[in-house]
Amino acid sequence: MSGNNCTSVAEFIILGLTDDPILRVIFFVIFLGFYAVTLFSNLSIITLIRKSSQLHTPMYLFLSHLAFVDIGYSSSVTPVMLKNFLVDKTIIPFEGCVTQLFFVVIFGSSECFLLAVMAYDRYMAICNPLLYSTKMPPRVCTILLMTSYFGGYVNAWCFTACLLSLSFCSHNKINHFFCDLAPLLKLSTYQDDFAEILPSASAGSVIVITILIIIISYVYILFSVLKISSTEGRSKAFSTCTSHLTAVTLFYSTLTFIYVMPKSSYSTDENKVVSVFYMVIIPMLNPLIYSLRNNEVKGALRKLMSKKHYFS
Repeated sequence: MSGNNCTSVAEFIILGLTDDPILRVIFFVIFLGFYAVTLFSNLSIITLIRKSSQLHTPMYLFLSHLAFVDIGYSSSVTPVMLKNFLVDKTIIPFEGCVTQLFFVVIFGSSECFLLAVMAYDRYMAICNPLLYSTKMPPRVCTILLMTSYFGGYVNAWCFTACLLSLSFCSHNKINHFFCDLAPLLKLSTYQDDFAEILPSASAGSVIVITILIIIISYVYILFSVLKISSTEGRSKAFSTCTSHLTAVTLFYSTLTFIYVMPKSSYSTDENKVVSVFYMVIIPMLNPLIYSLRNNEVKGALRKLMSKKHYFS
């Protein structure tokens, strides 16, 4: 650590979203409700996919992992946020801060890769329907999932390694609701351009690579769908992609704002608002997006409920 007369910071204080006591109570109730819905809806999706044999396909296998990642993503920040609404001072040790940042990045990055994998899966299902089962066997699905988690792991280590290379003296108040790298860089006594450039480059690479996969997949899907003569066939093909495109648009638009745009182009308060949206709101919305307009999921749910009613 740098500085001869420097006492290294052993813990940080999370300032949170607001100091207003009334707003803190209101926010606590709202975000506790969001978190409960996130856990319930995503766990329900995972359980439904596991118990319904008609959902044992690559598409729903990837969806179950997306639900798992959303649970991890939200759980890495929301409990600390809720605690901050109840206490005057939220203290987190340096090691806890590093751990939180690691899990935030690994789950967020894995979600990027999973969304790209799901786009590729839709491409294979629509553009090569006769070869789909042979092109997407369980072994290939497992490799795609392992690649997604490994990509998230590598990106997370880029962030945490940069955080571990920084030194902190006296200033330990993080103006955010979790240990994000951007406010931590502002607190660092040793300004290292590499520590700021590497995470942005790493996150930017993940976003660019996965977006390219998604765009290329959907370009091929569009050309294949346009070749379908019947309007009903086109509508059915597009309907299988609508939910995924909605989730992609919501997630990537906010993620790009935080990790790709120059830090000087937005304020800390804007950073907080956008971070709340993609770390708390989107994990809650994803299961709703994928289930409300999905006839297979609704059919599997009705079948499972009728079985329980029959045996009760």
